[in-house]
Parts: sequence; structure tokens; C-alpha cells
Amino acid sequence: MELSFHGADRDVTGSCHLLECAAKRVLIDCGMFQGGRELDEENAAPLGFDAAAVDFVLLTHAHLDHCGRLPLLVKRGFRGEIIATSATRELAQIVMQDAAHMAEDDAAWRARHARNGRGAAAPAPLYTRADVAAVMERFGRVARYGEDVALAPGLRASFHDAGHILGSAHVLVQVAERGRTRRVLFSGDIGGAGRPIIRDPDPPPAEIVLMETTYGDRNHRSPSESVAELVGVIASTIARGGNVVIPSFALERSQEILYSLRAAIAAGQLPAQLPVFVDSPMAVSATLVYRAHPECYDAEAAALFGRGTDLFGFPGLRLVRATDESIAINRVTGGAVIMAGSGMCTGGRVRHHLVQNLPRPNASIVFVGFAARGTPARRIIDGARSIMLFGEEVPVRAQVHTINGFSAHADQAELLRWHARVGGSERTVLVHGEQGAMGAFAALLPNVPVAMPGPGDRLSL
Repeated sequence: MELSFHGADRDVTGSCHLLECAAKRVLIDCGMFQGGRELDEENAAPLGFDAAAVDFVLLTHAHLDHCGRLPLLVKRGFRGEIIATSATRELAQIVMQDAAHMAEDDAAWRARHARNGRGAAAPAPLYTRADVAAVMERFGRVARYGEDVALAPGLRASFHDAGHILGSAHVLVQVAERGRTRRVLFSGDIGGAGRPIIRDPDPPPAEIVLMETTYGDRNHRSPSESVAELVGVIASTIARGGNVVIPSFALERSQEILYSLRAAIAAGQLPAQLPVFVDSPMAVSATLVYRAHPECYDAEAAALFGRGTDLFGFPGLRLVRATDESIAINRVTGGAVIMAGSGMCTGGRVRHHLVQNLPRPNASIVFVGFAARGTPARRIIDGARSIMLFGEEVPVRAQVHTINGFSAHADQAELLRWHARVGGSERTVLVHGEQGAMGAFAALLPNVPVAMPGPGDRLSL
């Protein structure tokens, strides 16, 4: 039994890990590297293994850094089965189609603005919407939390609620060899306890654990404190006549913020007719999926849903799909909340809203999620006085806020509790974290054999 590492190894994007056991090759996630245009070549590079030789993909959840290279996997010969929860399948299709659409648009834009004047071939997109359709044909059995899925004689997998986003899962692979069964747990992304909408993580025990460490070196503020801070920022910004721009990930973060804003408006903490624009076709589609899967809700959300409450709606909400509607938001110079992707400001419509609002001292930019190194979001958070957007330097005069309590990732204390619950006594493998965070977390596991593999490393189990 052997593990090899092909993404999110001493880094936080591109999750991709290959388990070879029981004469089968099982890929856990196949995500896209994110963080800037310099990663385009890395996404297009060889995967590090033979796609045609992979038998199964076990997809933990639908974030782009976990599913975004599946179209490349299929283009390069994968003909096996992709297994995921029902919600993950629906969300992954939305995410990959959005990525393909952006890649096609970007390739067309670059072709139009090519300056060589020699008729060079237009750059090809990383993949197209037709490639995504081919991926969806590879999805097979639907995983249900806690139920075994037989992969081969002596090899089975089960999915367990990860509490990260709708449909997210920890994947437990059980291998029966030489008279014993070994349990290998892949955490995917680990959610924190007490999040709204979805249930808390529910991991099974295992002897070998591969776990994420995105926030292995720090703790978050509590969810209630974070909501209170967000409501306070919105109220003060509206009072001084500015807009609040929230670069928000389309999955989970957007829905959690809508859930919190609905509650704050219902409690009279924000104006009843507060204009809130969700300017993201993907977030709009994802919200519809969230509404369609109440079986994933926690007790509080399920009770509200059962009473007929729209968990993600209120009078001033505007869900924006059309481009002309998105452009029209630029005429709103104050008094509104604008949520748009991407969360790291590497693409999407939020960049247009940043161009309009970053120079305004009465505006607020609120970051509610992780920002990887090299991204525009990280540069703004780190105090840049200006950033480059659409080929122009845009001054940063708006107030900048970072509210990390909204993160869908568990913090250090929650990761420690999670690890204590699952075990990992034989070996714990740390992934999906920057080196400093991984090192800090490893130091807190003194009695456990810990590995921190790099890209391309192989580990015999």
C-alpha cells in the first residue's frame, strides 16, 4: 500500500493524493492550483501519474481546489468511476462549468489582445464546458454518509460528514490484506464545530490519517463574534455612505453570510430593506442547491426550514446572473452590500467592484476567508497601497477588514480535537497547509509519527 502526493502538499491548493492498494489505484480529489496566473502552467502540467491507470476518484467536496482538474484527468485518459455525495456532485458540476467558462473567456480575451501581430495561434483554455460534460459522465454511485461503497475485493470506502460545505466528506478507505484490515482516513477539508446550516464534522477512527492543516497555526474568533463584527462593519459603513464589498467564495461562504444577514435583519440589527447584491452566477446556482438539500442541514437550520423560513432570502436581496445587471451595480455608490467571487480576488466579478470601491474612503472591503500567497486578496490584507486590476493600478483607500471566524476550515484547536477523536496512531500525514502552519501543528503532536510530504513524494504504508 503506497501513497503519492500530487497537490496541496506544503501548500493549500490543488489537492490530489493517489492511494495504490489491493491492485487498484484510488485518487482522492483532483483539484486546481489557485493563487495567480503564474500557476496556469502548473495546472496544465503533467499530473504526475497515468490518468488512464486510475480506477476510482473519491471526491471529498466540490471546491475548485479539490475538483478543478477532473476535466484534465478525463482528457488525459481516465475512464474509471467518480464517487461523491449527491450534493457534491451537483455543486462540482456548477464549479467546474464556471471554471471552464472563465477559462474560455480568458483565452478569448488574451487572443484579442495578443500583440505579436504575426497571427500566432490563440491560447487554448485549460479545459472547456464540453470537457466538464465528459467528467459528469464518469460520476457513478452516490455516496451516503456512513455507508460502505465496495471498490474491489478487500477494498471499500465510506464517506462521513466533514462539516465543511454542503455534501463535504471525510473519506475512509479500508483495505483487507494479509489477514488484517487497515483504515486510512482522508480528511478532505475539515469544518469547524457550531457552524450554521450544516452539521458538525463526524469523522470515524483510523490508524493512518491524512489531514488538512490550513489553520494549523492559529485559532478563529467564534462564529457569533464574527457575525457581530460583520453586522457592525455593515452598519458603520452604511452610516458613512459607503458600500461594503465582500469577496466571497460561492460555496458555503456566500450561503452562510446570507443566512447570517437574514437573521440580523429579522432581529432588527440591520435595515429591513438593506440592498444586498449576490453578484455571482455560481453563487446563485449554489444557493439553489443548498435549498434543495435540507437532509444536510443541522438541527437549527432544519427546524427553520420546517417552519417554511427561506434560510437564504430577505426583502432587499438581489441575486444577479446577467452581465448587464452586474454592470448596473457600479451605479450604486453607497448603502449596499455587494458579495461577489472570487474570494481570493483572482477572477470573477468582484474585481470590477474593487475597481469602483477600493479608492473610496467611505467604503469597506471585508474578507471572510483564506487568502493564499500571491493573490490580490492577500496583497490587500497585507496592506498594499494599490493593486493591479485590469492592467491599471487601483489605490486602496477603503477600510479593509478580515473576519476569519467565517472560515469553513477548522482552526488549530478544532484540528487538535479532530485528530484526538480519529486517532492516527500509526501515522499522521499533514497536507493542505502552508509550511509554517503545518510545522506549528506538527509540534503539537509529539507522540504521533508525523509526515509532511512535498509534491511528488511517495510514502509506503
